Amino acid sequence: MEIVAYGVLADEEPLLREAFDKAFDGRHELRCLRMFLDPDTVPTAVGHEVLVSSVNDTLDAQVLRSLAEGGTRMIAQRSTGYNNIDLAAARELGLTVARVSSYSPYSVAEFAWTLALAANRRIVRAAHRTREFDFRLDGLMGRDLHGRTAGVVGTGKIGAAFARIAHGFGMRLLGWDVAEDPDCLALGMEYVPREQLFAEADLISLHVPLLPDTHHLVGTKALALMKDDAILVNSSRGGLVDTDALLETLRAGRLAGVGLDVYEEEAGVFFLDKSLEVMADERLARLMTFSNVLVTSHQAYFTKDAVGQIIGTTVANIGDYFAGRAGDNTLVRPGTA
Repeated sequence: MEIVAYGVLADEEPLLREAFDKAFDGRHELRCLRMFLDPDTVPTAVGHEVLVSSVNDTLDAQVLRSLAEGGTRMIAQRSTGYNNIDLAAARELGLTVARVSSYSPYSVAEFAWTLALAANRRIVRAAHRTREFDFRLDGLMGRDLHGRTAGVVGTGKIGAAFARIAHGFGMRLLGWDVAEDPDCLALGMEYVPREQLFAEADLISLHVPLLPDTHHLVGTKALALMKDDAILVNSSRGGLVDTDALLETLRAGRLAGVGLDVYEEEAGVFFLDKSLEVMADERLARLMTFSNVLVTSHQAYFTKDAVGQIIGTTVANIGDYFAGRAGDNTLVRPGTA
């Protein structure tokens, strides 16, 4: 059987092929496509019982219906997030859907700190200068983080890993989540109301999933509470931050730095080369004009360790499907409510 994978990155493909060969020993062939799955590309999936999707694929009711009509029975999403999949439609169509429930939390936590430190110490600006042999320090002054306050919004595995690094820097820890994490409490973290965290933290890092209750979690009210010289980092989901409100805050000259690895309208932009095109997204273009804003293209997870774990779990999910099993990673299984 041929299995088709969409949105496969160049660095990802060798790992994906190696895992498939090891798991299936030639019983199933893998077809890797760079394109994303959407209403225009869905005909390429016809005849494939199993497909491997990415979080940037469009798997709405229309696409899922076309997939089902074309013979697809199983979708293995190689990501933790699945807000791009209409699960209700998948259930109605009798499709099996699985995801990767977890992978290395250190990849994202370490990258969030990379953004925080780069924003604080103006690393990108400094690197651009020195490439042109400009070695002045004007405009590059940052702050010690030791002794300052880190606000961790969401203290699951990634947030807890971020907190441990903050503790290593000697920072005071504030946390906000629906449940307190014992390991974070052992570090001395104080769980406080969200408003207090935004008001007191010098560095705020977001590590919560995108849900109706967390959409635009960082909006006008939250940003107004933040210190003028605070640093905001988002390596979780773009929709957590209200971009319009953030732009207004930046235009007012507030916030010492912003590090964004995700953006609420990143679909159709991130993972693609747009360098020869006019950037039609005016809000993203405006964000990039601020010297204290650092934007990366959803790469926090992108380490060999994390990608290897994601691929391993994806292959295992496909193996479970062929064996008629459902596990913790199964989001939809035919015949279940």
